[in-house]
Amino acid sequence: MICKIYLFRHGQTNYNKKHIFTGWKDAKLTSLGKKQAKTIARKLRNKKIHVAFQTRLSRSKDTLNEVLKFHPECKIVIEDDRMIERSYGKLQGHSHKDFIKQEGTDDYKTLLHWHKIDHLYGKEKEEFIKKVGEAEFKIVHRSYTVPPPGGESVKMVEKRVNSFIKDLLKFMKREKISVAISAHGNSMRPFRRYFEKFSIQEMMKLENPFDDYFEYSVKV
Repeated sequence: MICKIYLFRHGQTNYNKKHIFTGWKDAKLTSLGKKQAKTIARKLRNKKIHVAFQTRLSRSKDTLNEVLKFHPECKIVIEDDRMIERSYGKLQGHSHKDFIKQEGTDDYKTLLHWHKIDHLYGKEKEEFIKKVGEAEFKIVHRSYTVPPPGGESVKMVEKRVNSFIKDLLKFMKREKISVAISAHGNSMRPFRRYFEKFSIQEMMKLENPFDDYFEYSVKV
C-alpha cells in the first residue's frame, strides 16, 4: 500500500515581500500570500489527506487552513516545531539591505584601521562596502554550516527536520495514512534532500515556491 506526503511552503509574508530576515518572527501573509495559499489548496483539492502538520507560526497555520477547506476527511492537525523555519537569531526583523550595508561598513572600517584600503574614496568605497556586505550576506543566507549570530545553520535545521521525518514515517506506516505538511522555505530544504536525494550543494541552491507542493510516496 502506498501513502502520500504533500509538502508545501506557506504563502508570501510581509517580511518576504520586504526582504527581511524572518526566522521565528510571526510574519503575516500578504494579500498575494493568501492567493498563493488558495492556489496550493486548489492543486491539492482532489488528494486524500488524513492528518496535517503545521508549526506554531501563523503563516504555516493560515496556509494549511486554506488547504484543509477541501479536506473534511482530515480530522487531525498536529503542531510540530521541528519543521519550523530556520532561526536567524539576532538578524530576525532586520532587512537584507541593512545587513549588507552594516557588514560592509564594519569590514571597511576594520581594514581602514589596518591601512589596507586607504586608497578607496567615493564610488570605489561604496562599491567595496556593497561587495563585501553581499559576500557576508551570502555566507549567512546560503551557508550550510555557518549560523547567523544567535541563530541556526541549515545543518542544525536538517538535524531537527530529519528527527521529524523519522517519526513521521513510523507514524504513517503504523496508521496507513497520507499527510499534508505546511512548512517553511528552509525547513523544506532538508526535507527535499531526504526524499529527492540531493547533495548538500544541490539542497542549498533550492528555491522553494510559495504556490506549489511536492509529493512523495511512502510504502506502508
